[in-house]
Amino acid sequence: MAERMTAREVIALVADGFTPLPPPSDASRTDGTAVDGDGTAVDGPLGWTGYDDSRARASARTGEDESILCGTAEVGGRACVLAVFEFGFLGGSLGRATGDRIVAAYAAAAELRVPLVSLVATGGSRMQEGMIALGQLQRVAAASVRLRAAGVPQIAVLRDPTTGGGWATVGAGADVTLALPGAQVAFAGSRVRPPDADPAAYTAEDQYAHGHVDALVAPARLRDTLASWLRLLAPDTGVAGHDGTPAPPPDALRDLPLPATGWEAVLRARAADRPRAGAYLDAYFEVRAAIRGDRAGGADDRVECGLGLREGRVVAYAAQDGGATRPAGFRTVVRLLGLAERLGIPVLTLIDTPGAANDAAAERAGAGPAIAQAFAAIAGARVPVTSLVIGEGGSGGALALAAPGATWVTPDGYFSVIAPELAARILKRADDQVPETAGQLRLCPQDLVELGAARGVVGVAGPSGHPAEPA
Repeated sequence: MAERMTAREVIALVADGFTPLPPPSDASRTDGTAVDGDGTAVDGPLGWTGYDDSRARASARTGEDESILCGTAEVGGRACVLAVFEFGFLGGSLGRATGDRIVAAYAAAAELRVPLVSLVATGGSRMQEGMIALGQLQRVAAASVRLRAAGVPQIAVLRDPTTGGGWATVGAGADVTLALPGAQVAFAGSRVRPPDADPAAYTAEDQYAHGHVDALVAPARLRDTLASWLRLLAPDTGVAGHDGTPAPPPDALRDLPLPATGWEAVLRARAADRPRAGAYLDAYFEVRAAIRGDRAGGADDRVECGLGLREGRVVAYAAQDGGATRPAGFRTVVRLLGLAERLGIPVLTLIDTPGAANDAAAERAGAGPAIAQAFAAIAGARVPVTSLVIGEGGSGGALALAAPGATWVTPDGYFSVIAPELAARILKRADDQVPETAGQLRLCPQDLVELGAARGVVGVAGPSGHPAEPA
């Protein structure tokens, strides 16, 4: 179990100063009580006997008047709005007053054009307020939609515990979701699960493994991690945005001539010592942070997506790392493209895969629909996308990440409609004819440029002797 901190302790851990937002103006809507005819409080909107006393005890114990603290702050010198749950106040539950304050925090983030950072610790909706409490989830969801439409990013940090509607709205609805190791993270709280439930399924670690959390962050690293994300999501010029200029393709990491044959191109791309995506990302970015998972139960560790800082400019990236891409990988790319579009960030894709995974598990996980979603996201992108083939470009699984008219290739990369071995098999050719088949596929970097499948080859002269890199 993760260490449980009070809201004030969490604020002190991550923030450089904190200024509370003014309470919502309509006190009759936000004090969490109902009144009878002569104005006497009657235990909340449902008249739940003892509710007033429970609130009074919670306030005396925590020093707070509600289950959430909202205010403006700086984290690592970056301005934001913080929404910090106090679990000690009735289990951090969401009541009407909580909803009012959360909605006000979202509105403040939109008005100030600064990210909203939620540090969540909640058991869910407040029973003593019944459907009025449950309805706050709709209000929070609507406020989140408005903030997304305004192009303002949201970060959530999942503390112990994060369950129920707080997980299903504030937590899982954020653009970037971080979690403290050991935290209980689940829709079902510990007292309402099936008696035979696997307890591991309700942990931050399991949510991370299944693609619902981007990173597990120890408390000691939380301030720096949040500051890094705020730097990427809201650079010095304000909320992230772009001027319409595409990201330049990375430089080739090996000084090579063009391959003499198609088979040489294939062998180069499959070489064990060839630079992989991580090396390209390290050379391209000064700082980067990854998002992980498709938010549908899957994560593909052979596809890395995230945001990076290059020469003061934020660029989103999606990089294949040499393995067969699984459906969760394609869906994570689609998720990244959606974030880039909302924030107006150019995108770089690095292509390196023998193809899409085609085993039974991949088919059942929706390989075809996931690839279709990736094609559609690239085709419909309203931000510029730049692509670089850094190794194998295997069929549709690679093409799904390629930007039409803005795809480049390295001297040790190739692109093909099918692997030469599979083409030979389909044509009933002997194994010794595979190299010849590779040549017939015209998959070399220079072939791709001549055929119009690639815009140029980075790092070498083009077929006419002129640089093939962009001006």
